[in-house]
Parts: sequence; structure tokens; C-alpha cells
Amino acid sequence: MISLRAWLLREPCRLEEGDPLEYVEVEDPQPGPGEIRLSVRACGVCHTDLHTVEGELEPPRLPVIPGHEVVGVVDEVGPGVEGITIGERRGVYWLHEACGECEPCRRGDENLCESPRFTGLHANGGYAEKIVVPARYTVPIPAVFDDHEAAPLLCAGIIGYRSLRLSELQPGERLALFGFGASAHLVLQVARHWGCEVVVYTRSEEHQRHALELGALWAGPPGQDIPLQADRAITFAPAGWIVPHALRAVRPGGTVALNAIYMTDIPSIPYSLLYRERTLRSVANVTRRDAVEFMEVAGEIPLRAHTVLYPFEEANQALRDVKGSVIKGAAVLVLAAPASAATPNR
Repeated sequence: MISLRAWLLREPCRLEEGDPLEYVEVEDPQPGPGEIRLSVRACGVCHTDLHTVEGELEPPRLPVIPGHEVVGVVDEVGPGVEGITIGERRGVYWLHEACGECEPCRRGDENLCESPRFTGLHANGGYAEKIVVPARYTVPIPAVFDDHEAAPLLCAGIIGYRSLRLSELQPGERLALFGFGASAHLVLQVARHWGCEVVVYTRSEEHQRHALELGALWAGPPGQDIPLQADRAITFAPAGWIVPHALRAVRPGGTVALNAIYMTDIPSIPYSLLYRERTLRSVANVTRRDAVEFMEVAGEIPLRAHTVLYPFEEANQALRDVKGSVIKGAAVLVLAAPASAATPNR
């Protein structure tokens, strides 16, 4: 069997204590019925990867190869796959596969599947030269995007789009964003495309400047009240203490969507923050519909992801930079030369 380069998580480890990922050679994976194999060109580095490698999100299997923002080229097609050809560029996202049989799946809520499998958690992900995935859980990549531009769209973008849908944002309304990283900077662009005003709460002065550059009406630290009440709000930081601030930011009848797979405990809040029909809801995973719809919207805008590129060999450093919030935009591991002349800008 041909051996391939990959980053393997054997045991979760805090980044302050060492490198959680080990650089190894693995066997070339082979696609089975309904599956395709991609030669990976780029893979985004997500906060969920950080939660996985540090053990906050417990991996159901070890060892495992992380990574679920994967852009690759199809190099082998398994039996029974139709409509996908060798040489086609496709993307892989968080939902590796839903069971299709449980009650949530039967009613169309595959993101709430009772026995789901997630890319880079249950199944090996994109921190590798090749990946095998179910064909129906991949999405075409619009030609307008380079590989490294498309990678963060496949999680930060798709889950951000679902958060927008669940926030019930309407064209012309005002949206408040709490936290401003890989997902929020994409959500802001979609909201502005819909004619919405956006205010951003983030501690980082650099992120505040970035938000204003992208068209935010206002940007400042959380906890600072401004006379601009929002219709909807989305939180991105996995910090429960932000939730009361988000509820205070929305009008009566408004909605707060919590975009986090892992979050610290939400503190006790007075009922007055929920009263007058404010809605507080979590955002859980994504569906194939979310992926297809969002990639079409992203291509039409066209959305621009600010990326910081890392050589494939620097996965542990990329995770450290994500944890330290030193990245403006999204971190991306590059396995093939990017289509543009972009270079690592660290």
C-alpha cells in the first residue's frame, strides 16, 4: 500500500503542555460503495478541531485524523456513485454521515441525527493527503474560489449560514455578532449582502478594525452598551458569560442564536432578559441542504474569506494561533500550491 502523510491525534493534550498531533505516514485509504476519495489540496483549521485535540470535545475513537474543512480533487470513485467524476473539485464538511433512519432523520433534521458521524471526529478528516468520504455528503466548490479561500467556507461558512437562518434575520434588520473570527467575518458579509446593518462585539482591537473594514456599523468590546438595539444576535465565542449580553442586545421579540458545539456554563440570568418573547436557541451541526445553499450564496456574492496560510507541516502551530486568537480570519493548512499568488501572511 502507498503511504501518505497525515496528522494523527492519539491522545488529547492541552497545547500549553505539548503538541497534540503526531506527523505520521498512513496507508492510502480506499473508497467503498457510495464513497469517493479526494486528494486534499487545503484544509481549514477550526475551533472544533481545537476542542477535539484538547479533549473538550471527546473523540469517540482514537487515534483519529482531525480536519473537516476539506477541499480536494476526486481521484477515485467507489461502486454505486453517480454524478461525480474523477478530477472534480469537491468540499467535505462537518457532517460525515447521518443514519437516515432515526426520527430526526425521517423528519428531515439530519443535523439532529441520534447516531451521526462527524468528519475528523468519528471518521478520519482532512489533516492528511487523502480522505475517503460518502459522496452524498460532499459539495461542489464554485469556480470563483481558490482552494484556500473555499476551505473555511465548509465549516465556518456553512454553520454561520445556518446560524443566520436560525436567528431568523430578515433583510434590512440589524444583526449583532459576539466574537469575530472565521465564521463571524463570513456571516457579516452575507448579512450586508442582504441589506442588514451589523454591529460587532469583540475584545480584539484588530478584529474590531477588520469588522469595520467589512462594513460593520459599529465594533467594540462586549459589555459596552451602545444605543443600537439589534433585531437578532449570534454568539460565536464558546463562553457562556456572553449569553446575557447577547440577550440584552436584542429587542423584544428578537432571537439569539448560539453558534457553539462546546460552551462553558451559562450563568444565571434574570427572567426579564427573556421576557417579552425573546428567543434563545442553540445551533447544532449542519445539513446537506445548508451546505448546498450556502455554497451557492457564497459563489453569488462572491464571499471573501480572509485566510492565513500554513504549510501542512505546521498543523500544531496553526492550532496554537487559533487558540490564541492571533489570526484575522481563518487558518488554512495548504497541501498543494494555491491557485493564486497568496503566501503565508504571518
